[in-house]
Amino acid sequence: MEERERILILSHITKDFPGTRALDDVSFDLYAGEIHCLVGENGAGKSTLIKILSGAEKPDQGEIILFGKTYRHLTTKQAIDLKIATIYQDVDLVDSLTVADNIFLGVELRDRLGVVDTKKQEEIAQDIMRRLNIHIDPRLLVEELSPAQKQILQLIKALHRDARILIMDEPTSSLGIEETRALLELVRTLSSQGIGIIYISHYLQEVTQIGDRITVLKDGKTVACYRKSEFTIEQLIRDMVGREASLFYRKDPVPIGEVGLRVENYSGKSLVKNVSFEVRHGEIFGLGGMVGSGRTELVNLIFGIDRRDSGELYLDGQRITPNSPRQAIRHRMCLITEDRKGSGIFPFRSVKENISIARNEQENKVALRLSAERQRVEKIIKALKIQLASIEQDINSLSGGNQQKSILGRWLLNEADVFIFDEPTKGVDIGSKEEIYRIMTDLCRQQKCIIMVSSDMPELISMSDRIGVMRDGRLIAIVNAREISEEELLRIYLGYYVEEKSNGRYVEYVSQ
Repeated sequence: MEERERILILSHITKDFPGTRALDDVSFDLYAGEIHCLVGENGAGKSTLIKILSGAEKPDQGEIILFGKTYRHLTTKQAIDLKIATIYQDVDLVDSLTVADNIFLGVELRDRLGVVDTKKQEEIAQDIMRRLNIHIDPRLLVEELSPAQKQILQLIKALHRDARILIMDEPTSSLGIEETRALLELVRTLSSQGIGIIYISHYLQEVTQIGDRITVLKDGKTVACYRKSEFTIEQLIRDMVGREASLFYRKDPVPIGEVGLRVENYSGKSLVKNVSFEVRHGEIFGLGGMVGSGRTELVNLIFGIDRRDSGELYLDGQRITPNSPRQAIRHRMCLITEDRKGSGIFPFRSVKENISIARNEQENKVALRLSAERQRVEKIIKALKIQLASIEQDINSLSGGNQQKSILGRWLLNEADVFIFDEPTKGVDIGSKEEIYRIMTDLCRQQKCIIMVSSDMPELISMSDRIGVMRDGRLIAIVNAREISEEELLRIYLGYYVEEKSNGRYVEYVSQ
């Protein structure tokens, strides 16, 4: 790399969020014409790093050196003016506009009368695509494009604005094999033109093929930086995992009963594809996979938040298939969402109201017995060890862990039979984590059915009985949590194990 211009240096970057250090003294650099890959588990700090570079976040410490000039932090406008383009996993396009309109959105070409010159925009768009050997009609509406074409269109937008640094965040997560191959070839073409590319992907086969260098982040720290051919996939996996088994939390063994919940052929919104599995009474069925694999989308379909295209749900042999959360709750199902503040708590309401709302809704009484409501809530608060001054306290004033336990209390008060946890300990402290694990274990002893989505591998392995692995919207494997290591599970996530099929169905993996 020494013969190339070093166009970016991120020097000793540190970033704190409430209760967590997202980046801890991280340094990273990029040369013109280089593809520098960034890998790590969910939560390793990759997203925070690129948000700092794109101006969406400010570092608490460190500096950014771009094209020889030093900055304490960037604004989003500065990042754009400095020719930094970020292409996120979620496509940022306007479906109702044409390809050409999207390329020129915000910088439209206009004639002397101030009218958008559609023909000129289409000609320039066509010329850019011709130079890159891309064949997309600039007059097509974006909603008519394939996922791969939409990703390519985002690249074209960046090139039209003369980007010198391209940040690509999981660009192939929704693409097939041939589409991925075509996109990677385009990325190589762009790097050969002198554009520096930061490429983030969970697919290690991709980064080993395309990367000039690979930096591994873990828990907000830089673990290693390798040049091409200096590493193996096995080494990258070890760097990404890097935990001792002694740090795993293990829940107490609980007797597992008969099948309680049966999910059959759930599909929806092209994000979940024909998923089937069973959950036994007293079992925690974990759902793992990389970000974007379809885990949250699946549980939202099961709970009736999103409309499904197909699928049936059975509880103890009875078809209950909810079409809305209200129907799910009536069938004694509950969902503890990943977005605690956005869709879990009722902000600016008391802890008492937040805990009792589902029970009150179910009883559907015109008048509430306030003394009975208070007694029930106080009993739950004591059982869950929720730290607060008064049950009338605004739930916003509680810590993340106590908010999470309050949401749990809501469903315990409602006497639910099926518990769906989506990232149950996200953003909570260690003590609250152990309390939540204890509650989940107690629910297993009561023979409840539990589905748990988690991006935390130690949590997933230590709390689950079986783990269903999602990838690209499909359930591609079910593994025995007691017989698999983090490293082996990560291999399945990344597709590094060959998938086995029997009569068209995925067989259950065990430790290999």
